[in-house]
Amino acid sequence: MRFLFGTFLLLINNYFLQAQFFPAPDYPRGYFRNPLEIPISLSGNFGELRPNHYHMGLDLKTNARENQRVFAAAEGFISRIKIEPGGFGRAIYVQHPNGYTTLYAHLNDFFPALEQWVKRQQYQRQSWRLELELRPDEFPVKKGDFLAWSGNTGGSQAPHLHFEIRRALDDVNVNPLYFGFPLQDRTAPRILRLALYDRSKSTYEQSPRLIPVKAQPGGAYVTTPARITVSSSTISFALTAYDTHDGSSNLNGIAEAELWVDGQPLTAFRMDKVGYATTRYLNAHIDYRTKASGGAYLQHLSELPGYISSIYSKPGGNGVVDLTDARPHTVRIVVRDAYGNYSQLNTTVQWSPDLARYSPLPAGKLFYPQMLDGFESDDCEFFIGEKCLYDSVHIRYQALPAKPGAASALHAIGQNTVPLQEAFLIRIRPQSGLSAEEKARTVMQWYAGAKKDVQKVEWQQGWAAARFRDFGFYHLLVDQEAPQILPSGFTDGSDLSKASRIMFTVKDNLEKIKNVRTELDGQWIRFTNDKGRNFIYRFDEHFPSGNHQLKIIAEDEAGNRTERIFRLTR
Repeated sequence: MRFLFGTFLLLINNYFLQAQFFPAPDYPRGYFRNPLEIPISLSGNFGELRPNHYHMGLDLKTNARENQRVFAAAEGFISRIKIEPGGFGRAIYVQHPNGYTTLYAHLNDFFPALEQWVKRQQYQRQSWRLELELRPDEFPVKKGDFLAWSGNTGGSQAPHLHFEIRRALDDVNVNPLYFGFPLQDRTAPRILRLALYDRSKSTYEQSPRLIPVKAQPGGAYVTTPARITVSSSTISFALTAYDTHDGSSNLNGIAEAELWVDGQPLTAFRMDKVGYATTRYLNAHIDYRTKASGGAYLQHLSELPGYISSIYSKPGGNGVVDLTDARPHTVRIVVRDAYGNYSQLNTTVQWSPDLARYSPLPAGKLFYPQMLDGFESDDCEFFIGEKCLYDSVHIRYQALPAKPGAASALHAIGQNTVPLQEAFLIRIRPQSGLSAEEKARTVMQWYAGAKKDVQKVEWQQGWAAARFRDFGFYHLLVDQEAPQILPSGFTDGSDLSKASRIMFTVKDNLEKIKNVRTELDGQWIRFTNDKGRNFIYRFDEHFPSGNHQLKIIAEDEAGNRTERIFRLTR
């Protein structure tokens, strides 16, 4: 009895401490069923850290196979269909009468009646890519109705079902694990490392001090050393942690983390209520510089000044700790999952004025979040908007000699280890006069390391303007090379009577295809383009037996156009 009473008090105390930051999730438990007919096992959970975004749902394992049956999680109606080369691939949205919408993504074929309806819509709109809103009376569903077969379409890297729950009113995603799905989870999160930052500097102009942590019995962790002496009187923390569930080896994301200093609640975050309009703010939640430089994910326990609509609760400030009294301060960090399991890290920090060292200011102009500012030179200008930066940072500009074949000098702006929430405007003056035809084919190219992109420019009084969402190197190129259309397994005059499908690819010198159109005997015909790789047509009633003419038209970002015609027999 004494043990049970002690456990009860511990649970009550844990609930009370947690309530300092967030109210208990108030979602309808048991309303939604497992959308698969196999037990739930997660390869990814809500809020997991991904490149440039939070993971916005659950990735449900499908036994490493495609074509598991997918079912409606509750009654409602199919409200939206989306088909795209990347992202969700083929996806179904179901709106429910309780105010939520569920999403099922990376699907193969939909159930037969819906598959035929979608195909008709694609032909009417002459587009394989679709995003359609449906009326409540078109495809109503009941809880457990068959929707589709699972797959690996779109941005998926392996067979699985991506499942989301959103508020229907504002399309904001909520954490499905707070709805009480039947998942066996008595496994506490693990804490791998602690990081400290000198908050008298930009978080992008320092390397964090990494502190090893050691696990103790009962889900407790301590730092080594137990007392950390720091050289700055204002610091903040970040951590590396992960979660899993019983019987799984997947390293999934944590649901919550809290920071307590001297027994007082300072700040915390919870992975819940994140919309796609704000999911890129993950780059403000993590130490982007460390991750972009090949390091681990570090999740800040402080809110950066440019993080708008953040996931943080701040009862005691923004998470920056004041140590100016030079006295030791106790720090407690609690990491939780959605099923009530938690781990706790305890340490002590103290500022030592004797450790202070002078650091020269970085080169470049200092820019601030939530402030519009710019830079101008004779041949390059750039302007950074209020919602671009998450933290203040010095942005260095350098003019470099033109690359062979370029229409302008090369301009280096900032570092690609500094993230941007919104695209910033860059204007470049070409080195010499361009003809009207050359201007019509001018693009601005960005690159940083092996990554690159091009945008068609807009001409403004002799300047070429474009917007990018990454720092790096920029220059102008006149692209007059048309894309290539490369048939696979057929040529002009081929007999396809024994084939089941036809396929081609499109290549471009700058790797930016804007549009591809396919026509059979003058009528649009549906080629799929999953993952943006191959264009594939599986023979059906729209390609009957006989002699036909297939026309393929491809256009790149600069406006160069290629057209090829193939005479085919089936």
